[in-house]
Amino acid sequence: MTSGPTSAKTVVIADDTGFVRDRFKTALEQAGHRAITVRSAVELLAKVRADLDHIDLVVVDLRLPNAPGVDLVRGLRKIDEGRLTVLVFSGTISSADEVRELASLGVAGYINEYSAVQHILPSLAPHLFPDSFNRRGSPRVVLGIPIAYRFGNTIATALTLNLSRGGIAVRTTSPLEIGGRARLRFRLPGGKRELDVEARVSWCDRRTGMGLQFERVEGPDQEAIDEFVDAHFFNNRRA
Repeated sequence: MTSGPTSAKTVVIADDTGFVRDRFKTALEQAGHRAITVRSAVELLAKVRADLDHIDLVVVDLRLPNAPGVDLVRGLRKIDEGRLTVLVFSGTISSADEVRELASLGVAGYINEYSAVQHILPSLAPHLFPDSFNRRGSPRVVLGIPIAYRFGNTIATALTLNLSRGGIAVRTTSPLEIGGRARLRFRLPGGKRELDVEARVSWCDRRTGMGLQFERVEGPDQEAIDEFVDAHFFNNRRA
């Protein structure tokens, strides 16, 4: 099977909470990447200014000490002129207005700062390797539920990693090949029925699993997925 890319990347983790920095650093370094941790806005901007050409991704807390929220990203953009991929810790966003402002600044997405270590790399991978991973515009919600998927005459089961409006990531050490198609069946938490979705593999990596892009979803099933993602994006911060 085809695995995803494995080249090492450099990621800056900006958060004033030690255990958040440590967990993200551990997840990245275990996968062979370089993690740089900073704990203040001053440190972050100085690091970006000094090492701009060597940084692949910045993950930032909007509530760093002495940093006025979205203005921190504006300051970052003045230095990098929009070159860096920037993710924001979802738990540090306070309103939908901030989401709109961040979108105008080219923020690539949001990540749960309280994710378990094993969920961190799958959440970062689409942004570390944008040429190989299908990127969707809607937020991803960390979600560990059982899923069954059929490919050919084979049926397999696994646990999910995250869910967006347009696809789902699955934890497996035997991912399908990129471009492979599968029929998925899963039930959202609190749901009364199983959803039936046809999907295509958009990325795979034996260390993390695979991402499946939805290709055919019945209207009621898509509505259920959309409502779940929208409802849990701001509330699913300590999963």
